[in-house]
Amino acid sequence: MNWKRYRDSVIVLLALAVPFWVLRASMRDPRKISGPDAVIVRIATPLQLVSATLARGMSSLWGDYIYLVDVKEDNTRLSSQNARLQERVRKLEALEEENRRLHRLLDLKQSLKTEVVSAQVIGKNTNEFFRVARVTLDRDARDVGANLPVLSQDGVVGTTLKTAGDTVDVRLVVDAGSSVDVVVQRTGARGFVRGTGDESKYSCSVQYVERTDEVEVGDLLVTSGVGRRFPKGIPVATVTQVVRRDFGIYQQVTATPTVDFSRVEEVLILTSVPGEDTKATRDAPGQAPSGTPKK
Repeated sequence: MNWKRYRDSVIVLLALAVPFWVLRASMRDPRKISGPDAVIVRIATPLQLVSATLARGMSSLWGDYIYLVDVKEDNTRLSSQNARLQERVRKLEALEEENRRLHRLLDLKQSLKTEVVSAQVIGKNTNEFFRVARVTLDRDARDVGANLPVLSQDGVVGTTLKTAGDTVDVRLVVDAGSSVDVVVQRTGARGFVRGTGDESKYSCSVQYVERTDEVEVGDLLVTSGVGRRFPKGIPVATVTQVVRRDFGIYQQVTATPTVDFSRVEEVLILTSVPGEDTKATRDAPGQAPSGTPKK
């Protein structure tokens, strides 16, 4: 009963005395430690080493945890910022491309030195009978009639077909009913570009190219300034195939339009075209070039 009575007091005294003696022994000069202090230091040293090691380990783990939490937050913030910057870059690239396209269109407008109406492409209709684009004008279509040249910064788009209000239907150069008098830019050989009306691809055939004319794959075909009253020197198509037969008068030539009709967005409609070749301009639209034998 007496032990139980004083047990708590003894435990308290030991709990207070042990740290005191350990601290006292640790603070003394190691060269002067002897007796009980030496025993206490010998016992306490391993315990202190273990305690310090555990404390450093826990501190390191906690620091790493806090660091990883901060890194995760930084990564989330940087990912969000990167996504915003990428979206901004895409918008700026789109604006830059639009600016280049409009600048080229403006250069074309200034080089034509004639009256034009600008228009925005709002739709395309391609079927087995017609290859037509619908455009909306920046003003009323009263000045826009039928069979007027339509150009983009890349070349000939086609001709106007019909108007309604501020919208105009444009017959594309690849339509089977379209035709443009052209010359080979490299050699000056004459031809007549007609659309094939092929639904699967945009292509043209080049008719009335004489068998003796020099035409090669890759040659650029430009408007001659006659026929459908297109200004002279506007790109129309690029030659993709040439078949020279051993008989007949003409070669078989296939070409691809210089205008990518799936991407064209803005066009110019020429409401008046300067007569670059007054005699040839009298040729009726749709006819073969002057002096070209009929089939």
